[in-house]
Amino acid sequence: MQGNLAGGNWKSVAAGAALGLASALSFGQAATGDPEKAKVLAATNCVACHGPDGNSTEPRYPKLAGLQREYIYKQLNDFKAGKRPSEVMAPIVAVLNAEDFANLAAFYSEQKPAPGVVKDPKLAEQGRKIYQEGKPEVGLPACSGCHYDKGEGTSRFPRVAGQHAEYTYQQLKAFKDAKRENDRGLAMQSVAINMTDADMRAVAEYLAGL
Repeated sequence: MQGNLAGGNWKSVAAGAALGLASALSFGQAATGDPEKAKVLAATNCVACHGPDGNSTEPRYPKLAGLQREYIYKQLNDFKAGKRPSEVMAPIVAVLNAEDFANLAAFYSEQKPAPGVVKDPKLAEQGRKIYQEGKPEVGLPACSGCHYDKGEGTSRFPRVAGQHAEYTYQQLKAFKDAKRENDRGLAMQSVAINMTDADMRAVAEYLAGL
């Protein structure tokens, strides 16, 4: 054990410990949010793109309803810090603070997510197989391993069920092209890099119907 640590594996141990601490801190900060205090903010800053209850009707913009509060909190902080570049979100988060982020995260996490729509059942079936089984021959793991069978996610991995197919596809492509690098441990980049464009479109279509 000591020999392995001396050989460099200690970096992985340290990174894992740091990740666990960061996750714990994010959860603690997000948990302090008050959804009531976010109602005015949501109605004035977020409604145009994400809808009054976080169920966006515009496929380019994500549904926020039902997303884990710690995930929303992290994304808002990452937008403000420039870790997740966005011409749309940057000016919005610039005038908000960590307390606002916690309140918004609490508000949207408590909203009921609206069901998504599958436009191409055949494509969705292809996506189901990839989501549930992965593609071991190319090193692509099953998405359900992190996001669970029904796409509900965990405190670390976001809910993906019912999300707009167009938005999901664009995010997968951004991860693959290294245009989005704010996922913890670059977990999504390591997955998306093994996906073809057809894989990404199929998985996105499947998730829309979960």
